[in-house]
Amino acid sequence: MAAVESVVLEVEDPAASAAFIAAAFGVPSVGVRATTSPATGFRGCTLSLVVAQPGTVDSLIGTALGNGATTLKPAAKSFWGYGGVVRAPDGTIWKVATSAKKNTGPVTRRIDDVAVLLGVADVKASKRFYVERGLTVAKSFGGKYVQFDTSPSGVTLALYGRRALAKDAGVPVEGSGSHRLVFTGDAGTFTDPDGFAWEPAPAAAGRTATDTERHQ
Repeated sequence: MAAVESVVLEVEDPAASAAFIAAAFGVPSVGVRATTSPATGFRGCTLSLVVAQPGTVDSLIGTALGNGATTLKPAAKSFWGYGGVVRAPDGTIWKVATSAKKNTGPVTRRIDDVAVLLGVADVKASKRFYVERGLTVAKSFGGKYVQFDTSPSGVTLALYGRRALAKDAGVPVEGSGSHRLVFTGDAGTFTDPDGFAWEPAPAAAGRTATDTERHQ
């Protein structure tokens, strides 16, 4: 079964982006590296941090805003739980959410799961593409949503229609240029139908100086 080891964000200022991620969220499975690839508008993906309770959502969003993020959707209750969406200074969209609607214990900053949602043109076609490359489907709701089983990876991968994902993030659907996101893992080197790139996970000694692990 193919697994995702980490996600690398391609950014214009790796040091600044790594510092933001470390201060706001502290997720070691998300790294950064430099790029000059242009990107405008919605990049077609969001990163979601799944946590245990609303207090943790508020804590993480609070530090994100305190370190330069801007609000796309204020944290609020909904029928599915509680969550909010922010845009990092480098343009990355982060959603912090929980299925719980009230706190049941002391507030922590623990992140239970990091999920990457890809906004794709054809969910069924992208699902077939990834299954052919060794990923196993964990959940599937027709042509609307697919989640892959990437355990024991630190990153969950899911597919969503591009328009639906933009609506969930609170941004216009229009966008062009690089997705500025690369997966590393054991699935090989390829680019999917929507232009998302995969490459082999680097050896531990080969990680760049801007990997967020260095900032923990």
